[in-house]
Amino acid sequence: MRVLVVDDEPLTRAALTALLSQRSDVEQFSAVEDAHQALAALRDRSFDVLLLDIHMPGLSGLDLIESLSEQQHPSPAVVFITAYPEHAVAAFERQAVDYVLKPFVPRRVHEALDVAKRRSTQERAAKLLEVLGSIKLQPERVNRIAIKDKGRIILIDATELISAEAHGNYVLLQKKTGSYLLRETMAGIAEKLKPYGFIRVHRSVLVNRAFVNTIQSGSGGNYILQTSVGKEYHVSRTYRDNLRGLAQFWIGTEGFGID
Repeated sequence: MRVLVVDDEPLTRAALTALLSQRSDVEQFSAVEDAHQALAALRDRSFDVLLLDIHMPGLSGLDLIESLSEQQHPSPAVVFITAYPEHAVAAFERQAVDYVLKPFVPRRVHEALDVAKRRSTQERAAKLLEVLGSIKLQPERVNRIAIKDKGRIILIDATELISAEAHGNYVLLQKKTGSYLLRETMAGIAEKLKPYGFIRVHRSVLVNRAFVNTIQSGSGGNYILQTSVGKEYHVSRTYRDNLRGLAQFWIGTEGFGID
């Protein structure tokens, strides 16, 4: 934990920093002599615990806590270390985790730090849960589609489909291994497969962009797509602008017609 000592008495600051240097759970500590310096230190970096005097010149320790409570970032856990027991009620009203009277004994300060550490850890855990609770978890995307094939319903992964080709009143869905012939229109199947990366390259052909490896110029302004499984598809001039969707960037393709 990171600890900031705020006390206008040099001997008290020295005693507290010596005590902090003995603790293995204190990864960093600093000491300042008044509340103004404390505010500056807290603006520069965060601390988990404040060991705070109440009576100091200028702003008191209680005033410092009031200032921190008005800020948006989480405040550190506070342990008041003071010679004035009459301020105990006011200290706990300001959410102090402990109140150690001067002259203090090391055991008492260690106990207060243990309490502050637990409070700080619990507050960080509560904040984390609050943040996690505010995040709307997105449902896992389901890539499977259900189709009717030979009197049964089968579920297939749409991302494994390579192409869809019109065959009269039917559409042939082609996979790496196997195919499915569905009584469906090309317009209907194009709309359903669009979210899965399919582009139309011909009035009767849809191709999954994930399987396209190369584009080659053909005759008459047409193009030929070659897929990773070796199958080729001709792209008509009507649909060649759809090829832009195959890549995010086109580099060095000037004059190819689709840059």
